[in-house]
Amino acid sequence: MNIVFAPGRTDLPRLVGRIVGEGPLPEGTPALVAQGAAAARFAGKVGQTFEAFVDGPAGLARLAFAGAGDLADGAAPADRRAALERAAGALVAKYLTSGEEALAIDFADSGLSANEAAAVLLAARLRAWQYLVYRTRLKDEQKPSLKTIVAISAPEGTEAVWAVESAVAEGVEFTRELVTEPANVIYPESFVARCQERLAGTGVEIVVLDEKQMAELGMGALLGVAQGSVKTPRLLAMRWKGKAGTKPTAFVGKGVCFDTGGISIKPAAGMEDMKWDMGGAATVAGTMLTLARRNAAADVIGVCGLVENMPDGNAQRPGDVVKSMNGQTIEVINTDAEGRLVLCDALTWVQKEYQPATIVDLATLTGAIIISLGHEHAGMFANDDLLASQLDAAGKAVGDMLWRMPIGPAYDKLIDSPIADMKNVGPRGGGSITAAQFLARFIDKGVAWAHLDIAGTVWIDKAGATHDKGATGFGVRLLDRYVRDVLEG
Repeated sequence: MNIVFAPGRTDLPRLVGRIVGEGPLPEGTPALVAQGAAAARFAGKVGQTFEAFVDGPAGLARLAFAGAGDLADGAAPADRRAALERAAGALVAKYLTSGEEALAIDFADSGLSANEAAAVLLAARLRAWQYLVYRTRLKDEQKPSLKTIVAISAPEGTEAVWAVESAVAEGVEFTRELVTEPANVIYPESFVARCQERLAGTGVEIVVLDEKQMAELGMGALLGVAQGSVKTPRLLAMRWKGKAGTKPTAFVGKGVCFDTGGISIKPAAGMEDMKWDMGGAATVAGTMLTLARRNAAADVIGVCGLVENMPDGNAQRPGDVVKSMNGQTIEVINTDAEGRLVLCDALTWVQKEYQPATIVDLATLTGAIIISLGHEHAGMFANDDLLASQLDAAGKAVGDMLWRMPIGPAYDKLIDSPIADMKNVGPRGGGSITAAQFLARFIDKGVAWAHLDIAGTVWIDKAGATHDKGATGFGVRLLDRYVRDVLEG
């Protein structure tokens, strides 16, 4: 989606085809449009849309109205932004396949700030994103026609803000692309290759470890998950060093590019969804692209543990004991609880290699978090109250909502094993909590850590304000906002 800025209405005839144009509308037109809006019960509520066709100076013109509710000055900034995003998303959804190629958004007399105007444009671009690479038989009326949005009379400073927000859009779109691709296209090696291609020339430093190197480092937990697949695992590290003299922050993502469950195999129905079990890694990759594109003043390392979990004759079995990189042993009770085995070695490696002050990991870790929170919030577990509050605030600011869940000694003992240091699953109750407790055992003393269980938010079967059905790109905006507010603030 191209975003074009126009200083005023007089430039529209040059930029857009079907427009009202210069000069007054025929007498009575505003009243007729108002009557039509009333007849259609358009009241400007959040997400409502209404259109009218009028006879303008340049011929027939299509006018569109989108409701953002009551944007009173006293409304919280996050609430105002959410309402504006819903309005922009509804507008784009209405015209995405309408045959129109351009949509002009008139900001004159809107009362919006530059940040709010840019939020409208960001929502419009994100809502327009679709991945149609494999759709070869779409009818013309099904194909997206809308290519350009023209921002008219945008508030002063909007273009500068948009230069930053467009980097966010690029990161979200990259994450969505990775999550949407099928597992025969995106697997550990190709995930790395696509990141190398997309991050080329950005200044991001990339390190890749192969299976042999990980074995030499003792990553038995991660390699145990991978041993049943012909697709060899990779550990991908991406560093954006936009600031010197501080300890880095690490974002760590689970990258199970396909999850059959291994020997503890999943039911066939719905297993195709497990192509997005690498959603945490995809979020980390998209975030790193965003930070580089907007030249963030922060030192951030993104790490992705990349594997496939398959059930061949060499796959690990329930009851096996593996040794993690930090020396702790793990009894594998269920091979479908594999994400924590991947993450624990990735967490150990980034701490040994870079000594980060703060770690945030993201993973489509448990179905239990969906039972708890549905698809509206991701679960957050943290060993540091300040970090938890910072992430919560960042999520509320951009609409990537988090809900803090408990961890503690009472849950920790539920994963003790009689034959190893721990087992990889606890009892049925509190499944997302015991998964977090497992990861907590691999966090060094003094490191602020948060675990985000995003199983319910990376892929959604209904359209939202800024996404269609499918991949949402959840987490990129959240992490970027955290970097802005905390690391750059």
